[in-house]
Amino acid sequence: MKQFKNLLLLIAISTTFWQCSELNEATVASPDGQISIKFELDESGSPSYTVTRGETAIINPSKMGFELEGQEDMMGGFEILNVANSSFSEEWEMQWGEQRIVQNTYNQLTIRLAEKGGAQRPLTIYFKAYDDGIGFRYEFPEQEGVDSLFISEERTEFALNGDHTTYWLPGDWDIYELLYSKSRFSEIDATQMRNHPDLAATYIPVNAVNTPVTMKTDDGMYLSFHEANLTDYSGMTLQVDPENLAMVSNLVGSERNNYKVKRALPFQTPWRTIQISETAGGLIDSKLIVNLNDPNKLGDISWFEPMKYMGIWWEMHLGLSTWDLEGSQSMNTFETGNQEVVGTHGANTENAKRYIDFAAANGIKGLLVEGWYTGWDHWTGFEEREGIFDFVTEYPDYDIEEVVRYGREKGVELIMHHETSAAPRTYEQQLDTAYSLMSSLGIHAVKTGYVGKIIPKGEYHHGQWMVNHYRKVLEHAAANQVAVNAHEPIKATGIRRTYPNAIAREGLRGQEFNAWATDGGNPPEHLSMVAFTRMLGGPIDFTPGIFELSLEPKPDNQINTTLAHQLALYVVIYGPVQMAADLPENYEGHPAFQFIRDVGVNWEQSMTLDGEPGDFVVIAREERETANWFVGAITDENEREITIDFDFLPEGTSFKATVYKDGDEAHYKDNPGDYAIESASISKGDTLSFKLAAGGGVAISLMKE
Repeated sequence: MKQFKNLLLLIAISTTFWQCSELNEATVASPDGQISIKFELDESGSPSYTVTRGETAIINPSKMGFELEGQEDMMGGFEILNVANSSFSEEWEMQWGEQRIVQNTYNQLTIRLAEKGGAQRPLTIYFKAYDDGIGFRYEFPEQEGVDSLFISEERTEFALNGDHTTYWLPGDWDIYELLYSKSRFSEIDATQMRNHPDLAATYIPVNAVNTPVTMKTDDGMYLSFHEANLTDYSGMTLQVDPENLAMVSNLVGSERNNYKVKRALPFQTPWRTIQISETAGGLIDSKLIVNLNDPNKLGDISWFEPMKYMGIWWEMHLGLSTWDLEGSQSMNTFETGNQEVVGTHGANTENAKRYIDFAAANGIKGLLVEGWYTGWDHWTGFEEREGIFDFVTEYPDYDIEEVVRYGREKGVELIMHHETSAAPRTYEQQLDTAYSLMSSLGIHAVKTGYVGKIIPKGEYHHGQWMVNHYRKVLEHAAANQVAVNAHEPIKATGIRRTYPNAIAREGLRGQEFNAWATDGGNPPEHLSMVAFTRMLGGPIDFTPGIFELSLEPKPDNQINTTLAHQLALYVVIYGPVQMAADLPENYEGHPAFQFIRDVGVNWEQSMTLDGEPGDFVVIAREERETANWFVGAITDENEREITIDFDFLPEGTSFKATVYKDGDEAHYKDNPGDYAIESASISKGDTLSFKLAAGGGVAISLMKE
C-alpha cells in the first residue's frame, strides 16, 4: 500500500446562531436544496421532525424522545433555547475502500432544548442534510445532580408516507443470518421467523426489522433506514406498526438489566440515518454512513494491505476435514512425542503448506487457517463454553511458526483465526497474549467469530455490552497493528472511517449456509438483495468463488448460482479482503480462475450501473494503482438481458476486455458450471449486451491495452 496521505480539504464552514425562545420550529435543507428537514414542537412541547424531497413527503411528522429508568421520561414539555444553522464541506481519503476520495458536504441544524418545568433537563438534537439523505442524533449534556443516564427505550419514530415495498431482515437481537424478505410494509411479520433450525443463536422479541432496511415507494423513490457511528450504545431495531405505517426504535436489551443503555453524561447517541435516492444504485453509491462517523483516529495503517486470501475452511463445511483434532478420522499423519496419530484435522502444517503453495503460484496473498488452536474438541454444546479455547496453543499437528515462516518465504501472509464461541470474557482475558503472539509473528489480520448464545446469559450480540466488547477488541487490535474481520458481529455502521483496521465483517447469511442449511441454502436472489441492504452498512466477508457448485460431498446441498455469478461477486459484494473460497484442486487448471487472479480488491472509484433490489445489480470498479476496471453483474432466479454502457471508461484509452459469462445452457440448478470466455477491445462509449441465465451473472476484466 502506498504511504497514506491525510487529505482534508475544507471548502466552507459557516454558522448562523440565534435565540428562539418563542420559535417552535426550524428547518434545514441539503446543499442542492432537494431534501428538507423540519423540526417542530407541538403545543405540549413534544418534538417531531419531517423530511421531504422536493414536494414529496419522505417522512411524515415523527415523534422523538426517550423512556428513562429512575427518571421521568423525556417525551415532551420542551422549549427551544436556541438554534444554529451551519454548513460544512470537505474531501477525505480512504486508506482502502471502494472509493479513494470521499466528498463530505452537508448543512446542519442544531437545536438546543430544555424542559420548561421540573428539573429543566437539557437535550440537544443535531440534524445533517446531505444530497443523498439525512442523519440526526441526540446529545445529553451534563445535568446538575445526575452523572449517568439509564435509557429504557429510545422512541425515535419514522412515519412513512405510504405502504412501501420493503426489503427487510427480522429484528433479531442475536444474529443477522436470516434471509431477507420482500413485502409491502404493512405485511411485515418478523415473528414468523423465530426459532430457525440452522441458527446457533436467535431472538426476535417483537415484530421489528434490523437495519439497513430498504424501501421503494410507489412513485419510484428508494429509501434505506440505518444508523451510523454505533458507539457505547445498543443496536437499534425498528419495531413495525403496520396499521399506522410507522417504525419506532426498539433498542436491543439485556436480561441482566432493566435498562437498555447506560451512559455517563455528557454523551451523544448514534446517528439515525435515511438514505434517499431516485435510483436503487444511488443507495449503494451513497457515502452517507461513513461520512457520519468521526475522522481516522489511527493514522497510517499501511501495515494492512487489501488482499485476496484462501482458507482451510471450506473443506470443513464440506465434511472433508474437521476443526477439532480429536474428532478427525483419517487423512494426515503426524507425530507427537513417540506416538503416530492419523486424522482428518484440517489445520495441520502440511495442509497449510499445500494451500500456501497454491496461493503463491496464483498471486493470492493471504491464508486463513481455522481450527489450529486447542479447545475445538471441547466445543460440544452451547452451554459450557467459558475457558475452552486457548488462542496461543496450537494442536500438535500444526506448527504455527513454521507455517508463518513458509508463508513469508512464498509471499503469503497468515490470517489469524479466533473463534470465541460467544464467550467474550474468555477472549478478553487472552487479548494480551493472543495479540502479542500475532505481533511476534508479524501477523496483521484476524478473523474473529462469536457463534452461539452470548455468555454471560442474558446478553445479546447486538446489545450495548457486546457493542463495547467488539470495540474493545478493535482498539486492542489497532494497538497491535492488527486488522479485524468480525463474524457474528455487531452491524456495520461506518466505524471503518474512524478505525480503518475494521476491515470487514460478516453480518449476513454467508456462503457456508449453502453447504449445510436444511432449507435449501441461499436462494439465487440472495446477493442481489444483500447489495441493496446489508452492503449499505459497509464491507462484507462473504467468501465467494465456489467452482464445484454441486457440492459432491454434500448430496443434499448445492450452490444456487452459476459459476459466472460466483465470479461476478468479487466486484458486486465489496470487501477489502476477498476469499478464493473453494478447494485448490477445484481451481487447478480451470480457465475461469484467471478472473480471480486478476480482479482487484482496492478501488479508486466504484459506480452502480443498474439494478433493482432482489432482482439484479451491475457494478463497475476501477482498481487503484493500475487503473484497470472490473465489472460484475448478477441476477436472481430469472434470466434477463442486460446492456452495459462503457461510458465510464476514460477518454482515449483502449481496454482488453475478458468476459466470463453464462453458457448457453447455464442454469443455477440444472447446469451451474456452464460458462464461456470471450475477448474484445473496449473503449469509452461502447456497449455490450448479455443474457444472464437463471441465477447467473457476468464478470468482466478490462485491462489497459
